Amino acid sequence: MDRVSAFDEPLKKLLGGATAKVMAEHLDLHTVGDLLHHYPRRYEERGRLTALTELPLDEHVTVIAQVADARIMMFNNGRGKRLEVTLTDGSGRLQLVFFGHGVHKPHKELLPGRRAMFAGKVSVFNRKMQLAHPTYQLLDAKDTDDPAEVTEAVGAFAGQLLPIYPACKQLDSWRIAKAVDTVLPSAQDAVDPLPEALREGRGFVPLPEALLRIHRPQTKADIAAARDRLRWDEAFVLQVALARRRYADTQLPAVARRSVPGGLLDAFDAKLPFTLTEGQQKVTGEIFGDLATEHPMHRLLQGEVGSGKTMVALRAMLTVVDAGGQAAMLAPTEVLAQQHHRSITEMMGELAEGGMLGGSDLGTKVVLLTGSMGTAARRQALLDLVTGEAGIVIGTHALIEDKVQFHDLGLVVVDEQHRFGVEQRDALRSKGKQPPHLLVMTATPIPRTVAMTVFGDLETSVLDQLPAGRSPIASHVVPAKDKPHFLSRAWERVREEVENGHQAYVVCPRIGDDAEEAGKKGKGKKKAAPEDDAEKRPPLAVLDIADQLAKGPLSGLRVEVLHGRMQPDDKDDVMRRFAAGEADVLVATTVIEVGVNVPNATAMVIMDADRFGVSQLHQLRGRVGRGSAPGLCLLVSEAHEASPARARLSAVAATLDGFELSRIDLEQRREGDVLGQAQSGVRSSLRVLSVIDDEEVIAAAREEAVRVVADDPGLERLPELRTALDALLDKDREEYLDKG
Repeated sequence: MDRVSAFDEPLKKLLGGATAKVMAEHLDLHTVGDLLHHYPRRYEERGRLTALTELPLDEHVTVIAQVADARIMMFNNGRGKRLEVTLTDGSGRLQLVFFGHGVHKPHKELLPGRRAMFAGKVSVFNRKMQLAHPTYQLLDAKDTDDPAEVTEAVGAFAGQLLPIYPACKQLDSWRIAKAVDTVLPSAQDAVDPLPEALREGRGFVPLPEALLRIHRPQTKADIAAARDRLRWDEAFVLQVALARRRYADTQLPAVARRSVPGGLLDAFDAKLPFTLTEGQQKVTGEIFGDLATEHPMHRLLQGEVGSGKTMVALRAMLTVVDAGGQAAMLAPTEVLAQQHHRSITEMMGELAEGGMLGGSDLGTKVVLLTGSMGTAARRQALLDLVTGEAGIVIGTHALIEDKVQFHDLGLVVVDEQHRFGVEQRDALRSKGKQPPHLLVMTATPIPRTVAMTVFGDLETSVLDQLPAGRSPIASHVVPAKDKPHFLSRAWERVREEVENGHQAYVVCPRIGDDAEEAGKKGKGKKKAAPEDDAEKRPPLAVLDIADQLAKGPLSGLRVEVLHGRMQPDDKDDVMRRFAAGEADVLVATTVIEVGVNVPNATAMVIMDADRFGVSQLHQLRGRVGRGSAPGLCLLVSEAHEASPARARLSAVAATLDGFELSRIDLEQRREGDVLGQAQSGVRSSLRVLSVIDDEEVIAAAREEAVRVVADDPGLERLPELRTALDALLDKDREEYLDKG
């Protein structure tokens, strides 16, 4: 058997069909390699008893404890038998219960004083914690008359670390441990992906030894050494994959788009009524440097809500137009595309009317392209693109359609990257004669390590300064159920803002129209999260709340509604009137989440705020405080004060630092969700590495990966590393990175 096939061996061959089937269906383990990389979650020191006082209710647990007493109880007039066993660990007690024919074996084995490992689901009966029909394994020595034998057995038992594996109801931790024992000899055949010089230079143990130590450690030092090595492997192999992707991009041809003195950009800059922030100037320098190279730019621009990303992107687009190319901005919604088109044409003035009466000689056409445009307007926009009349196009998914052709596409700007699949991004990029430059923007701050892992194929620029004139936003949680008078005061605050000449948003999680309700019935009822007190009722809806406010606490004010199911012209009309100050309060869904810019709007009330994610709340809040007057954001919730939902809201209210909030958001979700989503929906490959806690490891692995790939792009001299990459990058992930 060669080294690779040992890890590819199906578990069915070694463990038998029944065990292999459970492992495949419930733990997603199929091969010897999968099982060897199914690491223990923690370790029990056999001499130290698990604290029975800390058992979580309704969870499948593994405990080590001693039998205090055992007794057979009869019920149902003597026809039924029940064995009750009381366990102790010195700090607490736990009851086990066995019924029927299942009482005989444990009755013989679980004698007072015996020590064993037990697994089962924790429940409560008669106000006592219990495990019903747990599986168990005896751990202490068999009865013997020789005291020396007993001492030796107990000494060996106490001196060992016992691995506790991530398990399932169908397969307990120690049965997994027995299966690992069966395949552990194959660890010697592990292909070591680390170049020898790197491994020795960093003092890592060889991979076969790391696998042996993590599964069967003799000491805590063994566990630490194994984890250090395996953590590094995960970071390094992933970073090599991303470094190769970046290297391949540098080999692609692209047209260099260098800035032209005295052109459109200079004319635009001369019109600006403000100076760029230091951060905007720095990031612009990075982008202009990339645009001037003859391989495609791949850059992620992340910045706080309102940090001026659109201004940076517009100046990049103008540079490309100056250099003879065209630029396309892809927005996730029609409302946002229209908003971008309106704000960009307003900022450019006559420079956005190239070839038109009254337009500047230096100008270009800025066109909008969305799916719902009228036929004549659409035909004209398509014509302007194919002839090159339009230097800038802003649009939705409509830009991706086959019939859309460009004269010379030089730059693609993707706004709010997380709203688009890689296929859509790739489809737009394929419309260039040569690969166009790519600028990806997000207002969802991403911790540095996540950016290096999830968006590792992109260079990253960060805008963390707010432009001058932006005002602070005060945020408060409004506990509507506990303190209804707080909600009444919230509506008074909205009135006060309007009386002072300002405007307000009210955000709801649902539209509340018939089409939405019909869709919900068709899909079946979604299971409610137990943390939400308010889950007993459907989420609050825009149409209902707008009606209640107009007739009640906000009567007399001009209340408008905005949601995604309105006709595009109606949506645009509402946004125009709100921006012009012709409406006082806009009751909307999250359609206003990104890009909507009304400096006069100073207050936002978010209803059922606990139904939104941390990042989404931060995005929404960024719609206020965009002018000189201070902003106010009120997070209304009926969630219980002690619930995780309220803790999330308190975290949002406590800080305006989006990067801190993104870290909180990530800590509350499984990291695999983040990585899995980025890797085309497949299971996360990270088992030991934490993208939050292991920042130094990821950064160091990235540096080493860049060095290795620069020296040997094809990894010709590192066949073991190539093998590890093939294992990490199955077909789905390879396609994801290729399109990245």
